[in-house]
Amino acid sequence: MARPRQFDEEEVVQAARDQFWSVGYNGTSIDDLSAVTGLGRGSLYGAFGDKHVLFLRALDSYNSAALEAWGSALGGPGPALPKLERHVRDVAEGITRDVERRGCMMAKIAAELSSVDESVAERIAATVRGLHSALRDCIARAQAEGSLDAGTDADNLASLLLAVLRGLEALGKAGAAPEVVNGAADQALALLPRVSTDGRAAGSMSSAGV
Repeated sequence: MARPRQFDEEEVVQAARDQFWSVGYNGTSIDDLSAVTGLGRGSLYGAFGDKHVLFLRALDSYNSAALEAWGSALGGPGPALPKLERHVRDVAEGITRDVERRGCMMAKIAAELSSVDESVAERIAATVRGLHSALRDCIARAQAEGSLDAGTDADNLASLLLAVLRGLEALGKAGAAPEVVNGAADQALALLPRVSTDGRAAGSMSSAGV
């Protein structure tokens, strides 16, 4: 009869996630994973099969948390436009607070493995679609509420904002000053196709056909 495991799998996955996040997949050895999780090689192999399986569990954990955070920030009751504005600013603030420049695990892993690992590429593409959908749905609600121009394509606007947010991540990793990151976020928000009090579109993006 197999003995019950004496460890919490989710805690192990979280510890492995932090290790992969810090130094990447190729930079992490089984010995590294053993050190950060407190489990011997045999226990790791017995619970997860191999390094790649544990890595995918860790990546799934990170991606799920990101999707949940974006969904919570951009969804729920209340006016949509303030949620969108706060989310963009919160992402920028988070980037400026990342003094270790660890950045986004998904972006790091995409650069390292997406071109050579189909399972990783599929997971990251699905997560990007989820982030885009959260933005698009928030924009569509703001349009329905009359705060953003309903004539603007919500999908295209979501794509643009997602590109801005991912670009802010790259700026932060490159060591850009906080005022540069926050300034870019503020400028992106200033260009949103808002509807003025007289009901006309007031932003620059609508006139550009976004």
